Parts: sequence; structure tokens; C-alpha cells
Amino acid sequence: MIEGDDGRSRCAWAAADAEYRRYHDEEWGVPLHGDRAILEKLCLEGFQAGLSWITILRRRPAFREVFHDFEPEKVAAMTADDVDRLMTDARIIRNRAKIEATIGNARATLELTREAPGALDALVWSFAPPRQDRPKQWADVPAVTPESTALSKELRKRGFRFVGPTTVYALMQSGGLVDDHLEGCWKATSGD
Repeated sequence: MIEGDDGRSRCAWAAADAEYRRYHDEEWGVPLHGDRAILEKLCLEGFQAGLSWITILRRRPAFREVFHDFEPEKVAAMTADDVDRLMTDARIIRNRAKIEATIGNARATLELTREAPGALDALVWSFAPPRQDRPKQWADVPAVTPESTALSKELRKRGFRFVGPTTVYALMQSGGLVDDHLEGCWKATSGD
């Protein structure tokens, strides 16, 4: 735990940066719902692969701009010309495979939700594990679980990309399917 200048104890990873603290306090572990919101988080977690999450957080406004606020219909309509344009945009992560995966993931979302709005939300949440004991230290937090492995497999079967078990577990943490705030963190005791 790290105690902030506001007197609150937080998970140590949140101490290094004001944006990390805000994200830790306001977003990480808070239940996330809605097809668009889950698509956004899933795609951003995919962009994060191999990078630090702070890199993504700092670029999130640009990602939202260039990917039309992750509205599935708009992202799915993006073309090869859009991919080429985004490859020159220094405000985002310029990785062709990840950009193309984002477009493909929007198309997979539309396929899933076309006749059943909310189906991506329902699918992801159907893999939420049972509540576990609160971790005492970061070493107690897994990178992969049976549930993240199963959800990864299901998403891939449905055409999603950059959704490996580690990426999916990060989605589960950030989207509140699991609560990995460490014992002693103010978020662990606040019930927020």
C-alpha cells in the first residue's frame, strides 16, 4: 500500500502518477456495462499489450476521437484508408495489427449484438468468477484465470482479436468482474 497526500491508502501501482490515481479511484474495478463501453475497454486493453497502462490512459482521448468514441457501427465502417491514416497519427499506438483488430472487434460486436443488443455485455459478464478472498499483496493477483482463459476462447471463436487470457483478465479487473484492490486499499474498504 501507498498512502497518498489525501491520507488514503491505495494499491501501490496507483502511486506513481496522478492519472493512475484517478483511474484507480474512479474506474478500476468499478462494474462496467454496455456493449460500447466493453468494446472500448477490450480494444484499449488490446492496445496495451506489451505497453504500460499509463501509456494507454494518456492517449485514451485520442483513441476515442479516432475510433469514433468506439461506437461499433462507426468503427466497423472504417476502411483500409482509415487504417493507413491512423498509422500516421502519433497520438495513438501505431500498430497496424491492433488498429485492424479494433475494426474487426467492432464488426464482431455488431454480429453478436445485431439481433440482441447487450449481448457483448451479457457474454463478458457470464464469465465473471465467483467472489474470491481479497488479495493481500500484488503477488496474490493472477495474470490469467480459468475464467479469463474461457472468455478469451469464446471471444476468439466469435471473431475477436487481441483477446488473449491475460488481456481478458485485465478487462475483468478494469471492468469490475473481479475486484483486485489489495487488502488495506481504501477502495477495498469503501464499497465503492
